[in-house]
Amino acid sequence: MCDSKEVLEYALSLSKKNVSTVTEIFNNEKFPVPVGFTDKDVNLNAPRLYSDTFFLNYIHQTTKSGFSLYTIALPNIARSDVRDFISGCIISLTELYNKVADVSLSKGVFIRPPYITVPHDVEFVESKGFFNGFLGHVRPLNALEITHLYSNIQSNALGKALIMGFSQVTTSDEIKKYFNRGKDIAAKHLEVLSSTLLKEDLPAPMTWDHDVMDSKESPFSEKLMLFHVNGLNALGVFNYGASLSGSQRHDIHVEYGSLIAEIGLYAEAGAKLMVKNHWLEQTPLSPDRNELTKV
Repeated sequence: MCDSKEVLEYALSLSKKNVSTVTEIFNNEKFPVPVGFTDKDVNLNAPRLYSDTFFLNYIHQTTKSGFSLYTIALPNIARSDVRDFISGCIISLTELYNKVADVSLSKGVFIRPPYITVPHDVEFVESKGFFNGFLGHVRPLNALEITHLYSNIQSNALGKALIMGFSQVTTSDEIKKYFNRGKDIAAKHLEVLSSTLLKEDLPAPMTWDHDVMDSKESPFSEKLMLFHVNGLNALGVFNYGASLSGSQRHDIHVEYGSLIAEIGLYAEAGAKLMVKNHWLEQTPLSPDRNELTKV
């Protein structure tokens, strides 16, 4: 059984290996290598900003996102070497998830979704009222809806704690204001999603605010923190979209639609901040044929 530090070291080794492989592929193709981040974006002498429990939960949540992104990428890749690379990433990510799950379970910090009663028989939907959410009889939440709600609550709890730490240590008033806005949005989404579970007499998971230390010295650059929050915004929209498609009650559809719209506006504001500070690297574009054929 490994410990928290070993899990983090293993995650770091995977990241270094993956960056090296991607860089090699790009160089072989004479493709520009993204600037990304360097040692200058991390201050190793800064005091601790988060607890060990937070780190475990962070790795737990980010591995779930990694599975989603890798499995979307793999079926869209033609080159065998890139397919082999992504396949290897999925295998390594599985190993990382199993390590963090085992450590979390051993330390009693693995957050399980609610249990529901095992059905006695297979049942078929026999009424259009199955989809009701506002009028008439509203059925209880089903297992898939509960899973999505619980997962999104955990993601927002992690995001709220992470951005709370970022807002403590940033030296930019403009970015601090943006982070505080994100913290408020995450808190609102937590309340909305948790209330849906609580109305059904189901438990909502705990938050992670208490795992943020009181340090005021940043271990990360503003560029890294802002980029990270923008990445979480993109994953939030992705997760809400998947949850919407996996839910069948109309009230939950409306709920997710509203949350997606709010996080979309917040993400746009974050992207504009990245552009303003010259931190947003442009994804390669297709040729502008109108410009190329202009007389």
